[in-house]
Amino acid sequence: MTDAAPASAPAPAQPAPQPAAPPAPEPPAPEPKKRVLWTVVAAAAAVLGVLLVLYAWRLPPFTGGVQRTDNAYVRGQVTLISPQVSGYVTDVPVKDFQTVQPGQLLAQVDDRIYRQRLDQAQAALHAAEAALENSAQSQASARGSVAQYAAAIAGAEATLAKAQADANRARTLKEGGWVSQANVDVAEAALRSAQAQVAQARAQRGVAETGVESAVVNRDALAAGVENARAAVRLAQIDLANTRITAPRAGRLGEVGVRQGQYVTAGTQLMGLVPDAIWVTANMKETQMKNVRVGQPVDLSVDALGGQTLRGHVERIAPAAGSEFSVIRPDNATGNFTKVAQRIPVRIAIDPGQAAAQRLAPGMSVVARIDTGG
Repeated sequence: MTDAAPASAPAPAQPAPQPAAPPAPEPPAPEPKKRVLWTVVAAAAAVLGVLLVLYAWRLPPFTGGVQRTDNAYVRGQVTLISPQVSGYVTDVPVKDFQTVQPGQLLAQVDDRIYRQRLDQAQAALHAAEAALENSAQSQASARGSVAQYAAAIAGAEATLAKAQADANRARTLKEGGWVSQANVDVAEAALRSAQAQVAQARAQRGVAETGVESAVVNRDALAAGVENARAAVRLAQIDLANTRITAPRAGRLGEVGVRQGQYVTAGTQLMGLVPDAIWVTANMKETQMKNVRVGQPVDLSVDALGGQTLRGHVERIAPAAGSEFSVIRPDNATGNFTKVAQRIPVRIAIDPGQAAAQRLAPGMSVVARIDTGG
């Protein structure tokens, strides 16, 4: 038997197709994390900004002991220069913003009229003095007349005594029959004449004494006239001196508004003088004044100096709110009332030894910080 041909080997089975592997998941985008991070940062920045604002304005919880205000200004004793006399300006030897010394000439007013008035007053004084001297001579002459009439009285009284004796003798002789009645009449007539001469001399002496009294009274009036003339001379000298307008103290000039040839009158504003004495006036709210005291240290930030800080101290505190010194005081006696914090002016002295303080000028804005705990 023949072997049968071997059957063909079965073909190897093909592996079943594997299902496709799912794609690997992509990592989540990082954007949500960044958004959360930026949100946190923004919130922190906002909180920090709010805290900075509260600290800058010294609001709770940063109230502390420092009271701050930007309603503060540099002040100084600015003097407005004005003339006391009227006239045309003949000279203006100064310029705008110039530094001047006490007594330095700022402007000159035409002085010709005032010189003539001074000469006139001096002439009136000389006339009054001459009249006073003449009164002294008149008084001496009146006293001499009194002495003369006193001597005349003495002579008249001597003549009267002789006439009285002659009359008595004539009467005695008449009674003895030695003389006639005619001799008696002559003696009595001489007696009456002597009596009349005595009366006349006494009257003349009274007139002379009255003249002396009049001369004395007139001298007092003339002496008062001399004093009046001297006062007029001094007034004329003052007016003449006032034609020279000088600096009352050292300082710097503001804008010079007067011009040569301009007619000015008493009170005309010519220029301003700013002395070296300056200070700071801080208008604090009344709610900030609880612990403010004289002598407390102050930090001053000046805008014109780029915020540079100067040191000072509280020198004085106003006795009333600023509204009390206004021309038109506020009237709150109405139905619609809104409470507004009033301002209390505080004067701050600038401590010496600070070079930057030399650059301060009245009117500059300042930020003042008063350390009420210091």
